[in-house]
Amino acid sequence: MFSKKRLLVAGAIFLIVLNTIVFSFYYLHRPSFKSAAVYTLFFFLGPVESVFSYISSNTVDLFEHYVFLTGVAAENKTLRNKLAAAHARLGECREKIKLYQRVRPFADLVAKSPDLKFLPASIVAKDPSPWYTAAMINRGDKDGIKAGFPVLVPDGLVGRVTAVSYEYAKVILITDPNSSVDALVDRTRARGIVTGEGGGMCRFDYVLRKSDVRMGDMVITSGFGGIFPKGIPIGRVTSLIRRNSGLFQQINVTPCVDLDKLEEVMVVVNFEVAGKFPE
Repeated sequence: MFSKKRLLVAGAIFLIVLNTIVFSFYYLHRPSFKSAAVYTLFFFLGPVESVFSYISSNTVDLFEHYVFLTGVAAENKTLRNKLAAAHARLGECREKIKLYQRVRPFADLVAKSPDLKFLPASIVAKDPSPWYTAAMINRGDKDGIKAGFPVLVPDGLVGRVTAVSYEYAKVILITDPNSSVDALVDRTRARGIVTGEGGGMCRFDYVLRKSDVRMGDMVITSGFGGIFPKGIPIGRVTSLIRRNSGLFQQINVTPCVDLDKLEEVMVVVNFEVAGKFPE
């Protein structure tokens, strides 16, 4: 193994010899000591300068590339923020469109019922039980809501108010077993009582066996008893059994209103409710 000192000496000797050879070569072709010295100097410094030039150029390119990427990253972040804001605004617009689509039929309901005064309300809570169904609305005593007031939507009857606090009111839905509505078959005026059966269905009780009732018939409020205004759609006959004996038919009714998807309702606030409704 060579020591570092010997390697340095050998390197120095090599450079001296190489320098002498190069200088002699240029001196033979250019009979001028100065010219030969300059060319010799260029011979040794040229490669070094090329290396430094290459490193410098690439360093500048790398720096410019880094600056460019930094700028692109900042621009991308700005664009992502703008895109997120645009998506948020788009979501808000979609919700407003959906709200408009839901609310527009309510204007038609008000126009078709000039004798009734409506107060719009939103559903803020629902009874989780599939059998005893009720909902809470964001209207209460401060808004003039009273127990017994009918609640409906453009598609038909929802139920009635059964309990009132200062800011909220409880609405029993027509599918609740505690709900009963005096009703008529719209086509034949056959009369009975629509009672909640739970599970999103109702029964049409006390309809005489001789009454003309068919599948698909619309059942509406009769207005008798002073509990609900007359003529509000309740649902359609979806099951019918008329036995050879017995006094009444066995009829099931599917509500016109999809009670599971309720968001906004209308409370009839100028209807004189007959009787009292316990909370």
